[in-house]
Amino acid sequence: MAICEVCGNDYSNSFEVKKGGETYSFDSFECAIHKLAPECGHCGCKVIGHGIEKGGAVYCCRHCAEQSDIISTKGLK
Repeated sequence: MAICEVCGNDYSNSFEVKKGGETYSFDSFECAIHKLAPECGHCGCKVIGHGIEKGGAVYCCRHCAEQSDIISTKGLK
């Protein structure tokens, strides 16, 4: 058993995630997302899907990237 780094729960089904040479322990995907998922550079939500990465920033969707002048939909249908 390991103690979750986010909520402190000592859970028999905890798991580890390795990222950037660091190892983290969690009791749920919710806590892992809270700790490790990047935030959208426009709206601030956690990006748990593919997202859009440009210029060192991550965006949750095309709309947020457009609002940040990262991409343009001009000419698209």
